[in-house]
Amino acid sequence: MSVFASLVEHLADLLQPLFGASAAAAAVVLFTALVRLLVHPLSRAAARGQKARAVLQPEIAELRRKHAKNPERLQRAVLDLHAREKVSPLSGCLPSLFQVPAFFLLYHLFSSSSIGGEANSLLSHRLFAAPLGGRWADALGEGGPAGGAGLVYVALFVLVAGVAFVSYRLTRRTTADRPLTPAADGQQVPGLRAITGVMPFMSFFTLVTVAVVPLAAALYVATSTTWSVVERAVLYR
Repeated sequence: MSVFASLVEHLADLLQPLFGASAAAAAVVLFTALVRLLVHPLSRAAARGQKARAVLQPEIAELRRKHAKNPERLQRAVLDLHAREKVSPLSGCLPSLFQVPAFFLLYHLFSSSSIGGEANSLLSHRLFAAPLGGRWADALGEGGPAGGAGLVYVALFVLVAGVAFVSYRLTRRTTADRPLTPAADGQQVPGLRAITGVMPFMSFFTLVTVAVVPLAAALYVATSTTWSVVERAVLYR
């Protein structure tokens, strides 16, 4: 935690001439961009994997018809098919999993009153009128949505909602272009319609995250989701 706090402080010092009192917030955004840049090769691999899995859907459907009465043999056949085509079913999860430690580092860094036995100086940093260690509830208590800190959160909510809407459109288009494989009898898998119906709306849950975490972590979420939408629009075009 001390090393990570020093990294954020150093980034803030470098950005001070450009961003002034909001340099630490800019450092969080820059840190997020660096994390996403490091994870980008995994995102490219995930995009290739999703496209490859879409190509394999007819073969998987045939395997389901062939081994409809033998689930274990079906599972082995599908795994063998993925191995033969060098497609990992888990590749799509890796970009998100590798970002979890960075998010929790920021969360704990801006939630802790002390680091390494000393007062956490990062809590004194702000984005305009909103402290980076504060939350939406704190902004409501201090001046409401129209207060200085409240307006920062309103702007952040508008940004995240806009990104979530674009993500919703992209997900709807992706699920329409690459539908999931039906069951062996040609009917939809039970619950599949509900899953595909809910998936596009998952992006809007980021609004809940932004509302309950420290502002620094909310900036991470906003920056990361914005990066994800741009990345998906490019990689899945």
